[in-house]
Amino acid sequence: MDSEISSWIVLAHLIRPQGRKGELLAELLTDFPDRFVGREDLFLAPPGFGGPQDEARRIDVTSSWLPVGKNAGRVVLQFAGVNSISDAEAIAGLDVIVPTVGRLQLDAESIYVSDLMDCVVFDGLTQIGKVIDVQFPTAADGTRLEDAAPLLEIESGEGNEILIPFVKVFLESVDTLAKRIVMNLPAGLLDVNR
Repeated sequence: MDSEISSWIVLAHLIRPQGRKGELLAELLTDFPDRFVGREDLFLAPPGFGGPQDEARRIDVTSSWLPVGKNAGRVVLQFAGVNSISDAEAIAGLDVIVPTVGRLQLDAESIYVSDLMDCVVFDGLTQIGKVIDVQFPTAADGTRLEDAAPLLEIESGEGNEILIPFVKVFLESVDTLAKRIVMNLPAGLLDVNR
């Protein structure tokens, strides 16, 4: 791999040790939790890292599993060479990242959340604002509601936050390279969400 890579995708954020043998509980930021083990392109870095590959720490995930109960929706990761609670504490707070070029291909109907960031959203020809986040509705216990549409969090030109459901029925076109999303929104939706 090229040592000049500076475009990264965050797959997980390490929260704290989870067990006595160096396992770590992590916020899961990928829809592919079963693909941590065996990857040769995983690295650890501080949140917001944008530097070259040789400034990140290459890591191997030896095992992973999805916890149940209060930690459902997260992942537990075990790394090669991290064998104790103190080893795990030393890397807690870091992100598990992969070079953008190494991310998995999606089907034609799917889009990476990171590709939606900073896209300018239009309702027809009217500019609404820029995507600053994508929210996934959750139940009271924090588990993701699988049947609920994600919400585009948009910052308008006036600085207002607008939430718009990211659903196929509203979409006219998505061009992530041009950072442009064109929607056909129902009358009144923008007023309700301002």
